[in-house]
Amino acid sequence: MRNITFALWGVLLVPAALWMAVEPAALHADTFMALRNNMVQMSGVMAMAAMSVAMILALRPGWLESRLDGLDKMYRLHKWLGIAGLSLAVTHWLWAKGPKWATSWGILERPQRGPRPLPDSVVEQALGTWRGLAEGVGEWAFYAMALLIVLALLKRFPYGRFFQTHRLLALGYLVMVFHAVVLTKFAYWTTPLGAGLAVLLAAGTAAAALVLLRRVGAGRKVGGHVAALRDFPALRCLEVRVALEKGWKGHQAGQFAFVTFDPKEGAHPFTITSSWDGEDNSLSFVIKELGDHTGKLRQSLTPGQAVTVEGPYGRFTFADDCPRQIWVGGGIGVTPFLARARHLAAHREPGGQDIDLIHTTHDEDPEALAELRLVAQQAGIRLHVLVDGRDGRLTGERLRTMVPGWQQASLWFCGPAGFGHALRDDLARHGMAVSRRFHQELFAMR
Repeated sequence: MRNITFALWGVLLVPAALWMAVEPAALHADTFMALRNNMVQMSGVMAMAAMSVAMILALRPGWLESRLDGLDKMYRLHKWLGIAGLSLAVTHWLWAKGPKWATSWGILERPQRGPRPLPDSVVEQALGTWRGLAEGVGEWAFYAMALLIVLALLKRFPYGRFFQTHRLLALGYLVMVFHAVVLTKFAYWTTPLGAGLAVLLAAGTAAAALVLLRRVGAGRKVGGHVAALRDFPALRCLEVRVALEKGWKGHQAGQFAFVTFDPKEGAHPFTITSSWDGEDNSLSFVIKELGDHTGKLRQSLTPGQAVTVEGPYGRFTFADDCPRQIWVGGGIGVTPFLARARHLAAHREPGGQDIDLIHTTHDEDPEALAELRLVAQQAGIRLHVLVDGRDGRLTGERLRTMVPGWQQASLWFCGPAGFGHALRDDLARHGMAVSRRFHQELFAMR
């Protein structure tokens, strides 16, 4: 989480610092309107920086995923940059519109303006002819993007509609690039601020074009078909095995993929529950009914149905040097641990890590639990199953009692976010270096 926190503040503060270096006396303007003009420029620069980086992250670039510790963290940063960009755009809009409203209401006195001097630069003159259009289309693009971002943040807004409408943000962004190029103070473009902003706008423009052309993750997509289905009605889960065409480069246990069963619904992320050996060219996913789309898969999926898989993604790959690991899987959050256990069962070497898997669940299915126990036994993993109604809930205190050597362990958690935060806080209070040893999958893509 620290990486995305640093990245978020870096994206916001670096442009602000560069702007202050260009306009050191901006906050000490002689008149309110001069201050207003400065604040319009500053908020506009910061808003476009946040939107540009958010647009780049929408491409799911692999080189950034490794630096941000996984696509789940990258999407969290994408979300917060979107919120920050919207907040700054609202600030920009208020600075631009507010004084005009105040003047019309008689609160402010209309400033006396002479004719705008003709710029020396031919480029600046050309941009000046586009000012009216840039202001008009920028304002309407702002309204549209604000609506789309708010809809994206509403959990009740159906994922399929979100998938269809969220792409329109790329179109709105391109309009805002035009708005920014025309209306950014021309003198800025020859400064480090202008150079940095130009790079961000160019990269964001390229990213927006790829989004609109539906080329996101194109190099990681592989076709396939549904090979087999297995239903676990007591758990409201469906196991889907997908036979892949050539092109899948393999994955590590704990990673996930975007799977498209219905092009109209779009791609959904699911953890890969099968290990990879390069011989069996298939992947398995255990999918829980958590919404409209997943709730219909039991009725809609049939063997032979075409599927597109994009990935793999994620850095929840159990890579550390601790002598012990504690795995906590809440409900369907057990899936990455099932994949890792299957891998260890096939490749475990003497002297490996000492592992405890704690699986907490509200529902139980004898067949699924028997399979989990068998795989854990084959992998040399101590399995603890806690059924909420029978065994009570897992707490930090209970975990520390169940695993006496927890001080030497790392903890890998996948499950409800609030549950994970409670465990993390408890272990931090009792001395665990959670920034290095507590690994939590933030499996939320919006």
